Amino acid sequence: MGGVEERGFLRGSDRTGQECAAGSATHPACLAAVPRGAFAGPPTMPHFTVVPVEDKHRAEYDSVEGLSWVDYREPAAVPAPGDSYDTVSSDGHGNHKENSPFLNSSEAGKGGDYYDRNLALFEEELDIRPKVSSLLGKLVNYTNLTQGVKEHEEAESTDGSKKKVSKSPSMGTLMGVYLPCMQNIFGVILFLRLTWMVGMAGVLQSFLIVLLCCCCTMLTTISMSAIATNGVVPAGGSYFMISRSLGPEFGGAVGLCFYLGTTFAGAMYILGAIEILLTYIVPQAAIFHPSGAHDASSTMLNNMRVYGTVFLILMAVVVFVGVKYVNKFASLFLACVVISILSIYAGAIKSIFDPPAFPICMLGNRTLSRDQFDVCAKTIVKDNITVASKLWELFCHSTNLTTENCDEYFLMNNVSEIAGIPGAASGILKDNLWSNYLEKGEILEKAHHPSVDVAGQKNNLHLYVLSDIATSFMVLVGIFFPSVTGIMAGSNRSGDLKDAQKSIPVGTILAIVTTSLVYFSCVLLFGACIEGVVLRDKYGDAVNRNLVVGTLSWPSPWVIVIGSFFSTCGAGLQSLTGAPRLLQAIAKDNIIPFLWVFGHGKANGEPTWALLLTALIAELGILIASLDMVAPILSMFFLMCYLFVNLACAVQTLLRTPNWRPRFKYYHWALSFLGMSICLALMFISSWYYALVAMLIAGMIYKYIEYQGPQLLVLLKLDEDLHVKYPRLLTFASQLKAGKGLTIIGSVIQGNFLETYGEAQAAEQTIKNMMDIEKVKGFCQVVVANKVREGIAHLIQSCGLGGMKHNTVVLGWPYGWRQSEDPRSWKTFIGTVRCTTAAHLALLVPKNVSFYPSNHERYNEGNIDVWWIVHDGGMLMLLPFLLKQHKVWRKCKMRIFTVAQMDDNSIQMKKDLATFLYQLRIEAEVEVVEMHNSDISAYTYERTLMMEQRSQMLRQMRLTKTEREREAQLVKDRHSVARLESLYSDEEDETEPVPENIQMTWTKEKCDAEKRNRGSAVGSFRDLISIKPNQSNVRRMHTAVKLNEVIVNRSHDARLVLLNMPGPPKNTDGDENYMEFLEVLTEGLERVLLVRGGGREVITIYS
Repeated sequence: MGGVEERGFLRGSDRTGQECAAGSATHPACLAAVPRGAFAGPPTMPHFTVVPVEDKHRAEYDSVEGLSWVDYREPAAVPAPGDSYDTVSSDGHGNHKENSPFLNSSEAGKGGDYYDRNLALFEEELDIRPKVSSLLGKLVNYTNLTQGVKEHEEAESTDGSKKKVSKSPSMGTLMGVYLPCMQNIFGVILFLRLTWMVGMAGVLQSFLIVLLCCCCTMLTTISMSAIATNGVVPAGGSYFMISRSLGPEFGGAVGLCFYLGTTFAGAMYILGAIEILLTYIVPQAAIFHPSGAHDASSTMLNNMRVYGTVFLILMAVVVFVGVKYVNKFASLFLACVVISILSIYAGAIKSIFDPPAFPICMLGNRTLSRDQFDVCAKTIVKDNITVASKLWELFCHSTNLTTENCDEYFLMNNVSEIAGIPGAASGILKDNLWSNYLEKGEILEKAHHPSVDVAGQKNNLHLYVLSDIATSFMVLVGIFFPSVTGIMAGSNRSGDLKDAQKSIPVGTILAIVTTSLVYFSCVLLFGACIEGVVLRDKYGDAVNRNLVVGTLSWPSPWVIVIGSFFSTCGAGLQSLTGAPRLLQAIAKDNIIPFLWVFGHGKANGEPTWALLLTALIAELGILIASLDMVAPILSMFFLMCYLFVNLACAVQTLLRTPNWRPRFKYYHWALSFLGMSICLALMFISSWYYALVAMLIAGMIYKYIEYQGPQLLVLLKLDEDLHVKYPRLLTFASQLKAGKGLTIIGSVIQGNFLETYGEAQAAEQTIKNMMDIEKVKGFCQVVVANKVREGIAHLIQSCGLGGMKHNTVVLGWPYGWRQSEDPRSWKTFIGTVRCTTAAHLALLVPKNVSFYPSNHERYNEGNIDVWWIVHDGGMLMLLPFLLKQHKVWRKCKMRIFTVAQMDDNSIQMKKDLATFLYQLRIEAEVEVVEMHNSDISAYTYERTLMMEQRSQMLRQMRLTKTEREREAQLVKDRHSVARLESLYSDEEDETEPVPENIQMTWTKEKCDAEKRNRGSAVGSFRDLISIKPNQSNVRRMHTAVKLNEVIVNRSHDARLVLLNMPGPPKNTDGDENYMEFLEVLTEGLERVLLVRGGGREVITIYS
């Protein structure tokens, strides 16, 4: 053992005193409790029980329940001034040097300078489980830098060279929140569909639609503001903010809805850009052309699909190559939006005294499609001769003025021209106040315009302006809602904000107020300036295929056409930039395991796979090809997203969740509830069947993630009668889960499956009955295996339902491991610890579990004490919170202790820890315990020495036992012996194989050799007295003793003590010492829960 460095040890002896006091003072387990000088001579073999020291692997969960309260810290153990082995000196700088004669000279060089003596138990894992002081130091220097696009930009711009020094967040409310929100809220719907919505719904109902949608987003923003002021706003965007504040269930559901909404928004923006391109900029670029009068709609959709796919591929390539280009042009796209909107206002003002000339050709009261003829008249005068106009040819199919083939409606009604833009002073507003909904294929007509109502020819319908879809209030709500989404854009760059808690609420609310005013004013201006039939003309057919909103703009329609095209392309690029990062964030959180592949990407973190999936989903939207069909789908996902945000905030307030303490003073749960109600109403108003599907999907995501949440695998031990040995393990599991989620109960029966199948069935039924008694929801799985350790390994690997795998293992303590002659119990225990570490699972070991409260008990006072020594993912912080959800522990107070070393500022640590807990929104008393680098006491050396003597003695005794067994083999059949060994022992890899040829004859030489062997055994026991303790073991024992002293001193009356559990040694030779260290660390405590994190953060300053 000398010179071997073990992995962070822990565990000592709790029980030995009772047995030793009872008269078994020579029991090997008592050696550790007997002062060194107590032996007058070498111990003799008959006084000891052999405990074979085995090697690694799988752990056994319980053994004999029993407790002992042995206090080794006796006054007699205090070293006398003259003790030769207590020679630890100091160099004057607080760095103690160990000069003990018990230390190897090679080890003494390392001394206390290399390792933190008070944390020696944890030293092998300090790289992955840092000291608390280190963690708090990082959090104090925390800067809220972006974790999204910014690093990718930097990674690309450095081109493998040294990374730039990160700048502190510097953006204010205007640049960081207000303008990004404005850019995302204003979009394609404003330019392509708002005029059409006003024409169909009328000004009053349009006001109602805008009001409903804007109220929905405003109330959601108030809930978002509450989230933003509930703890630190993390870098990484709105998903991080929501999931860290509201928990993984709501976070996952909101995140996926937000992701799908953003992805379909990208498809909608691309379709909008293609519509502008093919309808208003270059119509001749169309690939497919209508073969007949009625094919125009289908050919347009096919053109949209082809061009949309091409645009999507180009945009995905741009995003893949580098998002820095997207961000550099973001301000340009915003400028396009602002200029376009300003041109609308300028055109509206100009229309008061000089309305633009966009005449509409009417046949009776029907609106004609102006792009197919030039002159709005039946006849024209050419060279003083009246000839048929192009219009006549279209309706009468003849260039002559004959009427025999003419459309009857054409003959009976006059052709007239009216102003498309009468202007704000024309009084047209009163005609546009009321709705005028149309069915699909219905002709746009002007009310009160003179006409003769006769049927026309159906084959001439393409000459009129027709309604391409059936419209209603509900349809228009679904189409308009995407134009108010984008309220989360400000929080998406939360890492760049100087003061995110102030900027996000103020900037987002101001952006919604501004955009709402713009929408209301635009509805009013469109209704007051533009003729109703033109408003209802979606594609501008009546105004010679001009963009309708462009006809109002000043100085030219091209300002809006070009501006809206570029802003729409920019919005599409930003959607394709944001959505993959959102999916990557969800995947990295691992709340939905089958998404894990999308958490990976390029070397610089660019989410390649997520971008590919986003492009494929966006392609589905492109293939739909209709902006009016994609918009309701997008609306549904965003409404679901906003609904979850509002619902979560309202529920957390009503349930008075401890970690929900928003500082936004205008927040009230009733506002969240109202926002949720409006979201729900809008979903069913716009499309009830989409709403049901979306709610079903989101609900499934929520429940799926809920079951992901601490999933327990409880490993139970059964007694000989197949009864649960420690039912309080089940009680503890039910209290930890508080009736939520699933628990998997596992147990192992040793033997052959074919022979013990009935026992396994009976055991399973017994466990199920016990689960019913203890009210544990979940499943039971009993495994039959030749070795217990193998059975446990199978359970750890294979338990769970599909994706619902356990993430935490509850394991019983192997009581009586020192008294047992069979080392399998503690070897199985340590093996299980190693298994859970390798599988990245959290591990909970309740010690003295029989003293844990039943479900019928109530603690009306008392403390749950957390001793936070190293940080391994925050499991220590999460467990008391989960326990306090149960009625047994609800009234207990939480106290958190952490350890300060010599070089730590304990006062600052306490302040930092209090700040950290406030950011965690955990209510607890905070105390920092100072552990000075005191000299390693003689008692520590003595304790370590006895531990190593005992371990060495048992090793030699095991060898002696092997010799005796070899003699027994001479008179037994080797096959039966081999079979007996394999059934009884769990360490075949250590036993020597039975020799093929057995020598049956004793010779004089063999007899002499046997005598010599026995003599050497006695001599080797004498050598134990002069053994020198291993320095690494001394350091670890020092840690265990010192920590135990402070823990017992502060927490002796605590209802429950939670403590970091050190990992087992990397070198398996030290396994038995590891158990001793754990015993020493926890002795004198009534209820201890040893906690070992799975290496993943389970609680952060954001969650």
